[in-house]
Amino acid sequence: MGLITLSGMDFFAYHGCLDEEQTKGNKFMVDLEFFTGTGNAEITDDLEQTVNYQKVYELVKAEMDIKSKLLEHVSRRILDTLYKQFPHIGASKITVAKLNPPIGGKVNKVSVTLTR
Repeated sequence: MGLITLSGMDFFAYHGCLDEEQTKGNKFMVDLEFFTGTGNAEITDDLEQTVNYQKVYELVKAEMDIKSKLLEHVSRRILDTLYKQFPHIGASKITVAKLNPPIGGKVNKVSVTLTR
């Protein structure tokens, strides 16, 4: 079993409850990690024997492109899509962070982390 991690995926998206967030957008950072069998890929050096992390990035990007009010909702959609595309993966963890959220004070980021 191996752990694949995609750290610091940077997106501009339109997630938030405020009208301003839905129209002007904001910067987001996504970290995703998941366990998967890597034994065959370790031996064969064949991409088909593991999870292609470029495809994982593309599915995260596609979900980030869909507007949501809540980070919890975006995070759940990403995990649901990940498991639909790669049903053989094991435990996973995702963190979606909104940078400089408009909450009335200086905050670098607010984030939601889900595990499955």
